[in-house]
Amino acid sequence: MEYNTQQRILPLPEYGRSVQNMVDHALTIEDRAERQRCANTIVNIMGGMFPHLRDVPDFKHKLWDHLAIMADFKLDIDYPYEIVKKESLEVKPEMLPYPHNGIRYRHYGRILECMIKKAVEYPEGEEKKQLISLIANHMKKSFLNWNKDGVEDRKILDDLREYSKGAISLTSEELHLTEQQRTYVPRRPQQNNNQRRMQNNNQRKKY
Repeated sequence: MEYNTQQRILPLPEYGRSVQNMVDHALTIEDRAERQRCANTIVNIMGGMFPHLRDVPDFKHKLWDHLAIMADFKLDIDYPYEIVKKESLEVKPEMLPYPHNGIRYRHYGRILECMIKKAVEYPEGEEKKQLISLIANHMKKSFLNWNKDGVEDRKILDDLREYSKGAISLTSEELHLTEQQRTYVPRRPQQNNNQRRMQNNNQRKKY
């Protein structure tokens, strides 16, 4: 008995080994007209496997591209579309430009650094004060997620001054941060199977 894991890797496993065997058979057909009919039949079978994609643009075109890929671009037929080039499949995508600058305090995150920069550039007024208050309270919340022992408001305001390079310098009297409430939810004791069965029986007796 031969397992699938012992056979060659399928180029497009979503179509299954049966369809791949059909494609392999089409490659052995010598008569060109018969080979063309076989290819048309295979594409119709492939399309029937994904009926929910029939409304997708260029669905038929993609099926013929997939047929060429499964045949390793060796199937000599008249393709109704210009199929994908083999060379284009082997081109590696360009590397994404990831930021290389480190985060000063990881518990605050990079987004908060960007928010503080925007707050520094914000025009003076009540909206800027509200924005700074929201940022500082978010900093306190993020700090407590990292350190459950608590944090003084002075520490948050010092970090805010450091992030803004001194542009946002406030005292505890000028900005009162919200107290972060931490609620304790007691865990229910785990029950074994016998305890659950007795509890269920007691509930049935009440009814």
